[in-house]
Amino acid sequence: MALGNATPESDFDVIVGARFGRIFTARFFCFLTFSLPGWWVDHRLNKVKDRFCFNHFVTENSFRLSPPYDIYGKNLYQKLVPILGKPEIIDAFLAANRDWVGVGINYRDDLRHLHKESGAVKFFFEKILGGRLGNQLERILKAIQIRKIERSLEKERQYKPRIKYDDDELEFHWY
Repeated sequence: MALGNATPESDFDVIVGARFGRIFTARFFCFLTFSLPGWWVDHRLNKVKDRFCFNHFVTENSFRLSPPYDIYGKNLYQKLVPILGKPEIIDAFLAANRDWVGVGINYRDDLRHLHKESGAVKFFFEKILGGRLGNQLERILKAIQIRKIERSLEKERQYKPRIKYDDDELEFHWY
């Protein structure tokens, strides 16, 4: 939709900002929230249409997206539509990429930017998972997800994926 080339079979690509030290936990909760009702893209089963593809997670340390910068990425990020998030965090992300994206987007009056403040559920989970319990859960989820990612990469050798997975950034683009 952002590029104007959506088809009836298209999915919705999503980039998620996560707190440093909780990127794998954020991905797990996105998966849990969107897979239970059947909204998570499943490429193995060719279930893509009208589903959400969480293909990029960043922390403040990786707001500056990794090169190579190409025309596709430039067009995509020029038309990015923030749905959730505090304006100051979104602005920091946009500022970190402005030199290669070019013209900044104006989302502040966009009706699609629905939630500007954190809700009670986020506050609750951040309090519970903010300390040692959260650190332990992050280590476990990181180990499980990295094992799955690496197994998937072994199986998909015919593609040239742009994959990055570390504590600062998770990027999953299969070309």
